[in-house]
This record gives sequence, C-alpha cells and structure tokens, in this order.
Amino acid sequence: MKSIITLCAILLLSNLGYSKSTAEWWQSMSLYQIYPRSFKDSDGDGVGDLKGIISKLEHLSESNVDAFWLSPIYPSPMVDFGYDISDFVSIDKTFGTMKDFDVLVKATHAASMKIIMDFVPNHSSDQHEWFQKSLQSIEPYTNYYVWHKGKVLPNGTVTVPNNWVSVFGGPAWTWREERQAYYLHQFAPQQPDLNYENENAVNAMKDVMRFWLNKGVDGFRMDAVPHLCEDVRFLDEPLTGNPNPNDYGYTDKIYTKDLPHTYEVVKGWREVLNEYSNEKVMMIEAYANMTMTMKYYVYGAHFPFNFGFITDTNQDSKAIDFKRLIDRWMVNMPILRATANWVAGNHDKPRLVTRYGRYRAEVITIITLLLPGVAVTYNGDEIGMEDTWISWEDSKDPQGCNAGKDGYEKASRDPARTPFQWDNTTSAGFSTNQKTWLPVNKNYVTLNLAAQKEQNNSYNALYKAVSALRKLPVVKRGVLTTTLLNNDVFAFIRKLNGEVVYVVANFANEEETVDLSTLVYASSQLNVYYATTNAHHLIGNIIKDVRAVKIPASGAVIYTSTI
Repeated sequence: MKSIITLCAILLLSNLGYSKSTAEWWQSMSLYQIYPRSFKDSDGDGVGDLKGIISKLEHLSESNVDAFWLSPIYPSPMVDFGYDISDFVSIDKTFGTMKDFDVLVKATHAASMKIIMDFVPNHSSDQHEWFQKSLQSIEPYTNYYVWHKGKVLPNGTVTVPNNWVSVFGGPAWTWREERQAYYLHQFAPQQPDLNYENENAVNAMKDVMRFWLNKGVDGFRMDAVPHLCEDVRFLDEPLTGNPNPNDYGYTDKIYTKDLPHTYEVVKGWREVLNEYSNEKVMMIEAYANMTMTMKYYVYGAHFPFNFGFITDTNQDSKAIDFKRLIDRWMVNMPILRATANWVAGNHDKPRLVTRYGRYRAEVITIITLLLPGVAVTYNGDEIGMEDTWISWEDSKDPQGCNAGKDGYEKASRDPARTPFQWDNTTSAGFSTNQKTWLPVNKNYVTLNLAAQKEQNNSYNALYKAVSALRKLPVVKRGVLTTTLLNNDVFAFIRKLNGEVVYVVANFANEEETVDLSTLVYASSQLNVYYATTNAHHLIGNIIKDVRAVKIPASGAVIYTSTI
C-alpha cells in the first residue's frame, strides 16, 4: 500500500509542477513578514502604510531578505484588522492607493527582492459586495456563502443548525432576517465564510489571485486554510469535555477543519499559479497535526508553514526537543524536492524574545537561519523586539476584546503587533504622531535599530551576519546532519563539496564543555564564524582541539571549516 501511495504522490506532484530539477528562488529564501499597520507610518496618522514600507526597503536589503509578505492591505472595516476584507482587489485608503502599491512592487523588484500577498480565502467581510448581494439572493452570489435555515425545535422555535463554535468564541452561526437563515462564520460574525462547494465562489477567488499576479506579485501566503471547507451534512461535532459551549475547544473539529475537499481547493490554486511563466510561490498557514500539514505539499503548496518553534518548544525546552522538532519535519516531508521552512515568530503569537528570553531567542534565530529551506522572520524580531504590555483601554484585537477585561491579556495578540522601533525619536521613529494605533513599547529608547547599528554586538548585528551566511551554497544546498552532544547541547552540520558549517547550541543555564571530534572531519580546523552576543568574544577564534570546546550558557556558536 505504501508504494502505491508514494506513486500517486509522485504523479500528482509532477502534474502540479514539482518535476523541475533546478532549484527555484523561493527554496532557500529568507522570508520576512511585514505587519503594515506597525512597520512605518509615512503620513503621521499613527498607522503604517505602503509609502512607509517603500521608505524602508533598504533595511530589508541590509538584512539579506529575499522576499517579504504583507499582512492584509485590502479595504476592510478592520473588525479583525484587515482579515475581514470588503474588496479583494483594492487597497485600503489607510495604507495608500493602488498607485502606491504599484510603486512598491517595482521598487521591491528593483531591489532584487520578491513581494508576497496575504490571501484570505476562508471568508470576506460582511460588508463585501458579494455578501450584500447574497443576503438579497441575487445571482450568482446567492450561495457564495454558507447558509442554513436552522434547526426547528419541537416547540417550533428555529435555532442554530448545530453546535459548531467559532475560533473567536460563541456560536459559528448568525441569523439574518433578509434571508431567513443563518450564515456560517468560523471567525468573527462580521467574517462570513465563503462556500467552497459553490463553483462560482471558487472561480471568483481564483480570479482574485490572477488579479494580483497580473499586478506582479510573486506569490501568496494563504490564511487559515484548514478552516476552508465544512461537512455539508452540518452534523453536531463531538464534545471534548470542555464545559463552556462558547469556547472553541468545546467540540472536536471533525466537521469544520482539515476536510479532504480543502486539499482539492489548494490543488486548484496551484494550477492558477502554474499559468504564469515565472515561478510563483504559495505558502499555507495551517495549524494542524503533522499528517494533515504534510498533505499540503502533496496537493500543490510549495510549503505549509512549520510553526514548531512557536507551538512545540519554549524557553524551558531541552536539546532533545529541538532535535526532535527538526528531525520530525525533515523526515515527514514528502519526497521530490520538498522544501522545509522554519517560522520563528508571527503577528498571532508572543514575540520570539518574549517566548524564549534574549539569549535563547538568539539561539533560535541562528538555528532557523541555518537550517535547510526557508527561514521566516517576523518584523522586529531581527532587532529582538519584545511584547508590549497593552492596557484594556488600548486593546484593539477582537480575540482579546472578546475575552473581557479579566481575560484579555492572555487572549490578545496586540502585544506582538506594536510599532517597529526604528530609533529613539518620537514614537520610536515609526511615526511623527505621538499617538500611534497601538502604543510603542517604552523600551524603544534603548532597544531600536539605529542604536543597534552602532553596536557590533547587537541582536541586529547577529541577524545580519548569520543571514549573510545563508547566501553560501553550503547553507543553500548543503546536506543536514543533526546530533545531541549531551543532554543540553544540540548540534547540526551543513555540508557541501568539502565546505562545512557547524552550529552548536547549548540550552543549559551554565557553560558546557563538549567533544566535537565525532562531528569534525579528520584534520579539520574550526573557525568561529559567529556566536550569540554572550559569546561574541569568541568570533574569529581558531579551534584546534575539538575534544574540549566550551559553549556558553544559553548560547550558540557557528563554526566553519574546509575538508
């Protein structure tokens, strides 16, 4: 059976364009996420915009970024800050104009970088023209969304169709008098789910993709893909034992997540990308188990995001946890040139430094940048920005606001979304306005890019030095070997044509002495290429005795050698 499945996968991958023998631009890219509201404000209104991004492209080039993806910049009521889209083929005036976008695309390509759009296929805003026409049963929009007449109780009362719960809490159904029916929303009530059983809706979203591809974008980050399709029988989901019917964890998501039809939709998107002569990339946001995640490779995604460094490890994790995380992804990837990726942070989770602490965060930065495949950096993590405490009064994130004053701090994503800290001037150089859409972290006076550029032992100096190493063939294409040197020290090697890069990471709170002789090739001499800031003094050293090498507490050292 296994050989049959593998053969089917080979045929499908070949049909979707995986049969090429040469490496594509995206396969070893350093990918940078820009959260536009918080990157750079050009007009003083306290909100970031496209002209602000254009003005800071040099920073991306200096950081060795190959491509960046923009969180949504489409017109939106901003109920979910851009993920509730009222027009899929326009630019929200908060961010600028379509002309500004065209300038950004040209400037990005002129700087030898690629630009990737955030694509939100699961839902639109309830203010979208499609939904407004669906409300009125105007064809062809009548069934663009998931409608249900509801369940009739014995007393004649009409109630929600089933026990499905939205991600943001509460029933996943809202009643509209105009249709005398409920519509499904897996997220906020203002985000009605599109109906992927309806070919008109499926084709309309493909045309949205073509619109932006014709604008010159280089690909898409597909948002919330596991939620795309639902079981059309609309059965109750099994209960988990969670007593709160308004909590997302109340039910086991067997009918609303990871459905087989979802993967067929992804396959259709890849076929759209293949219409274009230049290679376009599609990456999938999928918080799912390993089996469901890996299926995206088979059905046409260039890669599904690997969130292991966010979801599976933390500041208390041991060396073995990191080895298992890395090995598990590499082993489970399908054959035929599947490309790995490593996500260190994003706009939905606490920041890298907040999750790991300063020095361990540097270790994770080194690891993610030097593993095979794609390295993903969230804006601000390259300077070690930290979460910002946000008061209840200043909270904006619906996920936090819905949790109430007593629960918002645990639920809110605002702390990781505050403005980029460029310098120590007004609002950290993000805006000329003292009042920004979210407050600037008070530590900006000392923690900012301008200050770090003046220091040779800063987080940004480390990021630039290590990301520069990614350009070498040995990191782009080198074979990976992982090992544990002891209970606290994890190491991996990248090797290609006699060139070797070694990364040795110590997850203990004290210095460790390790024997590298089992890793180092005979007669090789190790050069210290770079190290975390707590071991900066080691840079440039030559290691001749590899049997007793000291690795700093919560630190990592990068060695190079030639066989």
